[in-house]
Amino acid sequence: MGKRARGRVSSTCFFQFVFPFVVSTCTWEPRETNDFFLSSSLLCPPSDEDLAVVGSEWRWKDETYGEQRRRPPPPPPPPPPPSLFPLILCLLLSRPSEAGASGGGGGGTTPPVVVGYGYKVRSAAIDPSGTALTAELRLTRRTSVYGPDVENLRLVASFDAGGRLRIRITDADHRRWEVPDDLIPRRSPSVPHGSLAGQALTPPPPPCRPRCRISSCDLVFVLRNTNPFSFAVSRRSSGDVLFDTSASDPSAFLVFKDQYLQLSSSLPPRRSSLYGIGEHTKPSLRLQPNQTLTLWNADIESLNLDVNLYGSHPFYMDVRSSAGGGGGAGAGTTHGVLLLNSNGMDVVYTGDRITYKVIGGVLDLYFFPGRSPEAVMEQYTELIGRPTPMPYWSFGFHQCRYGYKNVADLEGVVAGYAKAHIPLEVMWTDIDYMDAYKDFTLDPINFPVEKMKEFVSSLHKNGQKYVPMLDPGISVNETYGPYIRGDASRHLRQTESYWGGEIKRFHDVLPFDGLWIDMNELSNFITSPPLPSTLDNPPYKINNAGVHLPINFNTTPVTSYHFGNISDYNAHNLYGLMEARATNKALVNVTGKRPFILARSTFVSSGKHTAHWTGDNAATWNDLAYSIPAILNSGLFGIPMVGADICGFAHDTTEELCNRWIQLGAFYPFARDHSEIYTIRRELYLWESVATSARKVLGLRYRLLPYLYTLMYEANRKGMPIARPLFFSFPEDKMTYDIHSQFLIGKGVMVTPILKSGAQTVDAYFPRGNWFDLFNYSNSVSTASGMNVMLDAPPDHPHLHVRGGNILAMQGEAMTTEAARKTPFELLVVVDGNGNSSGQVFLDDGEDVEMGGEGNKWTLVKFYCEKTGNDVTVRSEVVNGEFALMEKWVIDKVTILGLRKGTRMARLRGHELYNDVEAKSGQRTVKTVGKSSVGEQFVIAEVSRLSLLLGKEFKLKVKLSQS
Repeated sequence: MGKRARGRVSSTCFFQFVFPFVVSTCTWEPRETNDFFLSSSLLCPPSDEDLAVVGSEWRWKDETYGEQRRRPPPPPPPPPPPSLFPLILCLLLSRPSEAGASGGGGGGTTPPVVVGYGYKVRSAAIDPSGTALTAELRLTRRTSVYGPDVENLRLVASFDAGGRLRIRITDADHRRWEVPDDLIPRRSPSVPHGSLAGQALTPPPPPCRPRCRISSCDLVFVLRNTNPFSFAVSRRSSGDVLFDTSASDPSAFLVFKDQYLQLSSSLPPRRSSLYGIGEHTKPSLRLQPNQTLTLWNADIESLNLDVNLYGSHPFYMDVRSSAGGGGGAGAGTTHGVLLLNSNGMDVVYTGDRITYKVIGGVLDLYFFPGRSPEAVMEQYTELIGRPTPMPYWSFGFHQCRYGYKNVADLEGVVAGYAKAHIPLEVMWTDIDYMDAYKDFTLDPINFPVEKMKEFVSSLHKNGQKYVPMLDPGISVNETYGPYIRGDASRHLRQTESYWGGEIKRFHDVLPFDGLWIDMNELSNFITSPPLPSTLDNPPYKINNAGVHLPINFNTTPVTSYHFGNISDYNAHNLYGLMEARATNKALVNVTGKRPFILARSTFVSSGKHTAHWTGDNAATWNDLAYSIPAILNSGLFGIPMVGADICGFAHDTTEELCNRWIQLGAFYPFARDHSEIYTIRRELYLWESVATSARKVLGLRYRLLPYLYTLMYEANRKGMPIARPLFFSFPEDKMTYDIHSQFLIGKGVMVTPILKSGAQTVDAYFPRGNWFDLFNYSNSVSTASGMNVMLDAPPDHPHLHVRGGNILAMQGEAMTTEAARKTPFELLVVVDGNGNSSGQVFLDDGEDVEMGGEGNKWTLVKFYCEKTGNDVTVRSEVVNGEFALMEKWVIDKVTILGLRKGTRMARLRGHELYNDVEAKSGQRTVKTVGKSSVGEQFVIAEVSRLSLLLGKEFKLKVKLSQS
């Protein structure tokens, strides 16, 4: 939802922080100016190679620094925050409208003089476990650019079990703002203590920990005692340097001032492919050289390219090509890097270097060793939190519009979808339903309580759902209940209870099924004049909105303070995350069910609490194409439930654009049609061509619901995205690194949309393997090493292909997810070149708060297909089969794709020997299919009328013969 004309209201801030500050001191002193080495292999027995790398003698000392030169405290000087902050309500009244917006002024990204000269190592220590190193650093030379330097720094490098490396650099003498540990729990870096005088610096030899693995023993940290000092992170297995801060140019030196922190690393330009650092709208998924990526949450429409948007995620994934710069052996080795910092920043990427320029906080780096993209995601979400599970119904189709006029309008939309026989799962309302745009109210004229209750009741009777919007603004109105109660809660410091209480009161009136929280960057329709403070006007100007706008522009003043003297300057980017967390908790308490929340503003770990949509896009062909990199990036950020506004939010759409958009949007993880007031309506039934496409693609989406829901289970368990870049499954194929017009659902279903007006064909890249059209199994593409294929693009047909090696559990088409879950299952078994494949399906009631928790309220079925001689065997392994048996789910049909032409079924060996049910003879059919692009031919083998109980293990053996 974009900017809207509405009454002046105040902004409401929600924060909860647990803030354990760890201040530690110790020192070490080098005797010689050689490198110091710390490796995650210290979790494993050290090798001779390890000892050879160390090769330096250091002498330890047990002393601390004497009196230090103290830098002046930053203005204004808040007192040290307490260790525990409750959620509070901060009512920030709107500033006078004549405040106006001031210009961005000054680039600041190319300083006229040297900003800093770096630091040198004064002393260091290694902790007794051998997994942490601490270095005390001292400034080499002062400058006044962007303010005075911090004289003394402390660097702590530490390995966690699993091989994750943390490098934290902060002021050695003063506490500084950090992302609260309550938000992202993490082990505090240990600081060595005690006297080790006279000992040589060699790795201690503790035994390998039980959880030590090869992939977690691969990172090496090297601290260089040069002037200025530098450090590097590399792979022990290959020697590949992942991060290296050494530089000869002072513009890349470490700088640490109160309001300007700079850290820079070189990158191998022909081998390094970076993804992430968002949120931005970009034409490509892979980061392109020579750009500045600004992170500062702002209400800037996502139809704008290359500017900071609603979320801040300083995380990137680096996929390395082989040593020669191409694919093949050694290609695809992947690692991830997170700078955990909530302050505004510019990230400058030139292709051969990445440089962070941050306006506060600390430098808290995390390195995730991988080595595959999947492993990086598992390691990253292990730190920030696994994605929250979504209810089953949320994978249905959603309809919304800013500008629905009244209840009758809503009822007409629901009836229109039913008449057109297009699935509709959820109806949404924007702020139109509110009384004078006040949260937790209903417009008494157009959306009166009783009529809205009847409307929601009718949706529920049809198996459909309802989701309203909440904005963060609470109107300052002495007759408005939420304001009165919120004002009391402010003084009682019980805002989390207040927020949950308001949600409960509203739910008691109108039993909604989820909540949509918007405008939570925070958005403000005015810009407050700056105070005489370096918080309002920091010395370094990040590239806000692409034109260096003040950071106060159209948001709450950064000089505002939250409970505990936490400045908005530091916590600005956390607001949407905190609101999502409080809303998630409130919905669980109110409904007792798995919550569904959709949030616009996000930060690192938002996926633990909410889904996301890409914001205010436009009805253009470019925006259609940009939606693919946007949803893929959200998955990389740990928010897998994501979608873009189908048919475009802003501007008028067209029939052709809407037609192509639903063909793509039907396969977003989150599929919702949404549009802006004063634009033309775009419900899918309004054009016959769009309705035809919608029935086709949503029909397939609903058949794939068990597959999509199982991907949600994988996301919740391991952090895997639902929509994935092609390089996730094919990291060794360098051609996939630049693909941003196709994507995978899971590991083996590829979506190839049509993204250009008037297109009769579409150019698709097919990685190696056999690929089968999910709309028509007779169409297939085979490639041994990956190739581009020109596909026809008729108006009603997008392209979805499934790759050999996958087994999909599918159900029947239906108008709602509830109805679809009552249909029999079909197994689509797509064998690879060796005749093998696998897959799984996760089943529960779709609404329990936990997914796969304790108890027997869920079932996980794993499927396998193996070809041995002339036999193809399809079998299952079942965990917690009681739930599936109770639901009486059955497999009615098994379809096998990928068998070569000339194959026929000679005999079907039934399941009577492996399942305690009456044997079924089955109906067997074999079809010869058309040629693939390289002349191969396949047959389709179908076994139907099976009635196999999904909750019991089965084995189905098909005897093949050659004709």
